[in-house]
Amino acid sequence: MRNVRGTMLAVLAVGLTACSSGSTTSAPSSSTTAAPGSTPASTTKSQSDCDASYLAKLTTRQKLAQLLTVGVTGTADATNIVRTEQVGGIFIGSWTDQAMLTNHQVAQVEAVSKAPLMVTIDEEGGRVSRLKNLIGAVPPARSIPQTMTADEYYTKSLARGKAMKALGITADLAPDADVSDEDADSVIGDRSFSNDPAVVISYAGAFIRAMHDAGLGAVMKHFPGHGHGSGDSHTGAVHTPPLAQLQNNDLVPFRKLIGSGAAVMVGHLDVPGLTTPNVPASISPQAMALLRKGTGYNAQPFDGPIMTDDLGGMAAISKRMDIEDAVAAALEAGADNALWTTSTAVPQVLDKLEQEVRSGRLPMDRVNASVLRMVKFKGVTPHC
Repeated sequence: MRNVRGTMLAVLAVGLTACSSGSTTSAPSSSTTAAPGSTPASTTKSQSDCDASYLAKLTTRQKLAQLLTVGVTGTADATNIVRTEQVGGIFIGSWTDQAMLTNHQVAQVEAVSKAPLMVTIDEEGGRVSRLKNLIGAVPPARSIPQTMTADEYYTKSLARGKAMKALGITADLAPDADVSDEDADSVIGDRSFSNDPAVVISYAGAFIRAMHDAGLGAVMKHFPGHGHGSGDSHTGAVHTPPLAQLQNNDLVPFRKLIGSGAAVMVGHLDVPGLTTPNVPASISPQAMALLRKGTGYNAQPFDGPIMTDDLGGMAAISKRMDIEDAVAAALEAGADNALWTTSTAVPQVLDKLEQEVRSGRLPMDRVNASVLRMVKFKGVTPHC
């Protein structure tokens, strides 16, 4: 997705060459388009050899670190955690010193990474906007369909995406693909484009295309649908309607946009008929399998990256387990990338993950597959 000099020097160090991914000038707009990280039928043995060569450049701990995206306070924090542990992604939050972006210091962080670095932000617009002072504000998602067409929204989002890229962002943890008629100030509320799945598909799809055309990754959320949940996962457990009731409503945008090239964020949602009681979707093998296979909600299989919602700062998870166990549970369930909002626990998390690999609870073939999904989502294909 990006052609930043510092990143590419790091890429060359591990034997990679940047190439076209699903997020260049003409973004996929059909649900039949293969997602990033998917394996086309024409894949040759030589590409498998290149994948193996790339993986061989990383230690087990570095592979595991590539599956983490952690919040940072600024350039020094980001540089330290990337240099020392080689995490695959950093998250720019409301607490992050914006000098990292405005002074173009992201390149300093990329320069110490042995693999492409994912620089993420939560920029939906409305009340979830970290950069409105830098790139301008947009109204909440719920008001967008009332004030502009999907094409107009695409144009607006494209300009904001290009502005984000210029600051050093590589992926936006958006759009919100939830279907909801909640009160505007509820947890999803006005973050949802509509209670009509067709409207959500139209506007979330426009946003995804805009991000891809701007050269950014997009991450649609919160699978399998937070819009009719019982509460706020920031403050406690959230239960959705049963899976059967989600089929014709909450799941529809994910079904239709699963081939758009976006990654998918899984929410901390207890889903009757899908997840084991008290095991939210973000750490549920059943939820991950539903997304991967697609058959349980009449969608095509998904082989792009599966990310978690914040595992460290949301009580739906943090009241149940510590961050080390949460990350291990998420990756063992089938997620490719675990997100949380501080860098302090990374060494302990990686210690835990190494133990899980040695025990066989986290198989190395799964780790390798996730590493390859993540690097290809970043717009780089291993090249011999």
